[in-house]
Amino acid sequence: MNATPSWSAQVLTVLPEAFPGPLGLSLAGKALDAGLWSLDVIDLRDFATDKHRTVDDTPFGGGPGMVIRPDVVAAGLDHAAAHRPAQTRRQIYLSPRGTPLTQSLVKELATVDVVTLICGRFEGVDERILQARDIEEVSLGDFVLSGGEPAAIALIDAVVRLVPGVLGDQESLSEESFEGDLLEYPHYTRPRVWEGMAVPDVLISGHHERVREWRQNESNRITRQRRPDLWSRSVDSRKARI
Repeated sequence: MNATPSWSAQVLTVLPEAFPGPLGLSLAGKALDAGLWSLDVIDLRDFATDKHRTVDDTPFGGGPGMVIRPDVVAAGLDHAAAHRPAQTRRQIYLSPRGTPLTQSLVKELATVDVVTLICGRFEGVDERILQARDIEEVSLGDFVLSGGEPAAIALIDAVVRLVPGVLGDQESLSEESFEGDLLEYPHYTRPRVWEGMAVPDVLISGHHERVREWRQNESNRITRQRRPDLWSRSVDSRKARI
């Protein structure tokens, strides 16, 4: 018997065939099949008002491209809310101008019952729907995609890993990148020597405290070199706890 989902994702899109995609595979897919989380894929074209199932129109003021109509998105959001009522819900539009998706935000989203995601296409959605429904904007990074579907998949995958029961080894979550604002330490496996490069001696020493110290030092070193912004934040956070 499937479990009752502890977290649900809803995706409003004009490309419903893009889902579940990678979300139907590996850990996320197994957890989806087991009912640990649920996925509602909602085709925005089902809420079009003409026989051609048109969801977009030309932009006021001119310019290239098309804009997704606010009435179509509103109808989709109403359907989503009615289909899966929830005590806590976050509505998010995937947009390059949004708040950056961070592990901290992922943790926040994992604590709500339902996250409803709007995938833009063309030139995006009418601004009025974002204002009228108090929709958050979230960005995957400082680049532009053809649509919000890949960003939605990435966001859902990041959250699903935090759903209880999905990841067997909960200890691994505490050692991942961005925990404590640090990047993760390097990993090694067999063979011990490959193309002249040997595994660090400390990792085969059997001395657990030395291994822990080495990993911490490597996390510090890599974060300082590659993400000085994270390193500065980590230092400030540690100072605040003293």
